[in-house]
Amino acid sequence: MATSPVNIGSSSIDVASIVTNLVANKRKAQDAKYAADSQANTTQISAVGNFTSSLTSLQSAIKALTDGTAFKTQKVSVGDSKALTATVDSTAQPNTYKIKVDQLATAQKTMSSAFSDSKTAIGTGTLKIAIGDKSMSLDVASGANTLENVRDAINKAKDNPGVTASIVTGSDGAHLVLTSVSTGAANAFTVTTSGGDGGLAQLDFDPATGTAQTPAADAVFWVDGVKATSASNTATSAIDGVTLSLTAVTPTNPDQPTTLTITNDPGAVTTALNSLVTAYNSFIATYKQLTKYDQTNQQVGALIGDATVNSIKSQVATVLGSQFAGNTSGPRSLSDLGVAFQTDGTLKLDTNKLTKVMANNPKEAQSLLSGDNGVAPKLDKLIAGWTASNGILTQRTANLQNKAKDIKDEMAAFDVQMDDYSKRLTKQYSALDAMMTKLAGTSSYLQQQFDALTASK
Repeated sequence: MATSPVNIGSSSIDVASIVTNLVANKRKAQDAKYAADSQANTTQISAVGNFTSSLTSLQSAIKALTDGTAFKTQKVSVGDSKALTATVDSTAQPNTYKIKVDQLATAQKTMSSAFSDSKTAIGTGTLKIAIGDKSMSLDVASGANTLENVRDAINKAKDNPGVTASIVTGSDGAHLVLTSVSTGAANAFTVTTSGGDGGLAQLDFDPATGTAQTPAADAVFWVDGVKATSASNTATSAIDGVTLSLTAVTPTNPDQPTTLTITNDPGAVTTALNSLVTAYNSFIATYKQLTKYDQTNQQVGALIGDATVNSIKSQVATVLGSQFAGNTSGPRSLSDLGVAFQTDGTLKLDTNKLTKVMANNPKEAQSLLSGDNGVAPKLDKLIAGWTASNGILTQRTANLQNKAKDIKDEMAAFDVQMDDYSKRLTKQYSALDAMMTKLAGTSSYLQQQFDALTASK
């Protein structure tokens, strides 16, 4: 009788698919854990960064209060802006000055006698131009001694003491015009020539004996009856902290000095407190977002319940809401200046209240905000400590970044482990496939033998 087929082997094992699936199943849970840990850590880094950024923004916003510049900002007004304008720095003091401008600073300008044209040869020899102890000497030789040649040589000279040359051509001919680069009597220049054919002597000029087209002169002005001079029309040393830009002579008939008024600018303090309020409210918004718990939408802030963050927020609010012991009268808290906490934890500025305090108690307001133990310096010191290189927030970020590196290293090690696992499986299943192939051949041979025995009966 015929035997039943013997199926004990196959050579059709898909080793690659089997290994891929087994490896995927083994690493699925661990990959998910690494992904979750990495995402959570990245979220923490971002959250701490946002919180730190909101603090440093607050610190920047109060800088004008911390260093007191908000109380040193001045407003300047000038009665006759055609005569002068003025700017001040933080050292200027409130005051009123009467200023009279008698003369503006000018730069010397000379004009030579007329030559037939700019290409006319004007002589040979040595031409020297001097301003004070600085001078230059030009050798003017035949063939290179036109008016144009002299002009170009002056302008290109490396040792030029500060004079420019140009040519003005009129109906009477061409003139060489020399002009001092700088204004002021000290910048008057002389032109002397020597040697050669004597033709260059036409350019000689001495301001002590000659009449310049425009003489070199200092600005002359008066401040409260005190005479002052300046080599330029920008005077920086007449009044402490004030730069005067003189633009015109004041009327002399009748004598009309103009008034320069310097006053404290209360608007700078208002601006500074507005910046504080805006930055603090932004800080609070960031804090609420990072520490929220939204039961309805099942959303949890990245820093919810974080003791460090909660402590910092509490300390900031405490400083801003504290009473200042330095003032025996006048404002003793931000609330007295019109900066009050709202029911939602934010701040709001009452500018009318601030204006009244600044009008009646400006020094006390300055002590409260910018004094040695004032609100702004105290808050600045706290924030600087938290965000310094060894501060708690900086260290927190560093620890989270180290954790991110550790997670990355663990993932890399796990990849190596899984690669080894994949290689072992591939080796094992490849061996099984080879064995199954061999068994398949044996099975075929045995089947043939059984079939032959059956057929011979």
